Amino acid sequence: MDLIKFFKFGLVGFSGLLIDFSITWICKEKLLLNKYLSNSFGFLFGVVNNYFLNKYFTFHNTDNHLATQFLSFLIISVIGFLLNTSFLYLLQKNTKINFYVCKAIVTIIVFVWNFTANSLYTFKL
Repeated sequence: MDLIKFFKFGLVGFSGLLIDFSITWICKEKLLLNKYLSNSFGFLFGVVNNYFLNKYFTFHNTDNHLATQFLSFLIISVIGFLLNTSFLYLLQKNTKINFYVCKAIVTIIVFVWNFTANSLYTFKL
């Protein structure tokens, strides 16, 4: 595993996390949307940010098949999102841990999935 790419992926992920949490908070707390719908909007904004930053900053990828590559990234991200939402639901249902603490825990778990899958498939290290 390339530790520099892993670190960069983490930095990009952190920027996506900030976007994700911000959008989730705005939707849930200010727009009063359902917490899982809010989580979905946060995810969508974060994934677009993460794709472009990972493509150019983390992996220095010059593949010109942007749509195909983004689709791959999106599929992996959707799988990650399904894992994220499922784990978030289970953690919320079975514990009294704060929603945002649960979201942070789940995000760390899903990070490993996202890095591994994108390294091996989307950006092919």
